Amino acid sequence: MITFREATFHDFKLIQDIAYATWPETYGQILSNQQLEYMLDKFYSLENLQANCDSKQLFYIIEEEKTPQGFLGIEHFHNSEKVTKIHKIYILPNNQGRGIGKLALDFVTNLAKDNLSEKLRLNVNKYNKAIDFYKKNGFQIADEVVIEIGNGWVMDDYVMEKSIV
Repeated sequence: MITFREATFHDFKLIQDIAYATWPETYGQILSNQQLEYMLDKFYSLENLQANCDSKQLFYIIEEEKTPQGFLGIEHFHNSEKVTKIHKIYILPNNQGRGIGKLALDFVTNLAKDNLSEKLRLNVNKYNKAIDFYKKNGFQIADEVVIEIGNGWVMDDYVMEKSIV
């Protein structure tokens, strides 16, 4: 049975481990090794994870029989809107395709409704195969953004949204 538990700072190392196991599979064909390493070090440092929590981001560990399968990072009232932003959703590569991602979206949808959100929002790399997964689950492309992240690199993303009212 898949369960979700709110993460604490004690889980930051686990979140790092999952990100480092997941990103090469997810982005290895999209990003250079140098950009991949830069982004992992930048986004998943202990300091950055703490800063995410300090700025109202909530992390959840996805488990099956207490064995970690992935994690979520979400933020309610993103930009002071009735929106729950999914900042991070990563399932370990050997567990993808088992329906865990769908269960994670259902979990976030319920949290969002409980927090009076009217829609879910996320950014996804324009070349990420997960776009089809999100479309299949009711998300639509709402915008395109290019975000500078340093060292001359950018994130070239679609902004996808799904109404939940």
